[in-house]
Amino acid sequence: MTERDISGVLPVNKPAGMTSHDVVYKIRKLFGTKKAGHTGTLDPDAHGLLIILIGRAAKAAEFVTAGKKFYRAGLLLGIETDTQDTSGKILKKCDDIPSPEQVIAAAESFKGDIMQIPPMYSALKVNGQKLCDLARQGITVERQARPVTVYSLDISGNGREYTLDVCCSAGTYIRTLCADIGEKLGCGGAMSSLFRTQTGGFDISQSYTLEEISEMTQEERDSLLIPTEKLFDDLPKISLPPFFERLAKNGAEIYQKKTGTSFSADTLLRVYGKDGFFGLGKVFDYPDGSAVKIIKFF
Repeated sequence: MTERDISGVLPVNKPAGMTSHDVVYKIRKLFGTKKAGHTGTLDPDAHGLLIILIGRAAKAAEFVTAGKKFYRAGLLLGIETDTQDTSGKILKKCDDIPSPEQVIAAAESFKGDIMQIPPMYSALKVNGQKLCDLARQGITVERQARPVTVYSLDISGNGREYTLDVCCSAGTYIRTLCADIGEKLGCGGAMSSLFRTQTGGFDISQSYTLEEISEMTQEERDSLLIPTEKLFDDLPKISLPPFFERLAKNGAEIYQKKTGTSFSADTLLRVYGKDGFFGLGKVFDYPDGSAVKIIKFF
């Protein structure tokens, strides 16, 4: 395969039944490039928005992963499973299901900053090994609870079946949230479905299915790619004159007194030159004053 020099962001609507890596593999073939990766793994049974970064855009992965994520999940009460979702082995059953009012109150208690123990069936690594690989071998290891944030949580339904609309921080496991709600209610609970609707500043409405992409011409596919700088639309912008652009590209810090700017320390900036966006900068305080230094080139 001849490597094509392309770059950009591609929101994909991942189908259930495929791994996130499977999607990346297909996108690499469709776009004729080896340089592609994804941000924010979706479980094989989950579907919805998966952000694919192609070419130089792949350097932005760490920044996309960190943002808020939105999910719609199914919660089935009355069972506990080894995977915390309904695809796993049922460990316990309960016919004593609380009232809708009790379920709503329990779910809403998980809003805000909470501590969450990552599930064994996850891609998280411990001592270099994925937890899910250990779990499939029947091995359970101790996991430390981690701080996550549930920014909003709306719940609807009745009986055993409920729907959760969740906005949360990166690193939040929705299957664990479902299991924890069930545990708090005393009847157990498991995630019955998962659909990611927003991540990385993108919405599912902006995405394309693999079928749609595969039916396009190469030119049409390339036109889908969103410029990398769109990932940083919420950041302030700084434009450098040619002289300072050359210095910045050579790794030098650019003092704000020279550019007439006054951004505060630790501010992230979109940095532009004569040909447009070329890097992500950060403001640092130096002995001689405040300056912008490029921390990632695109």
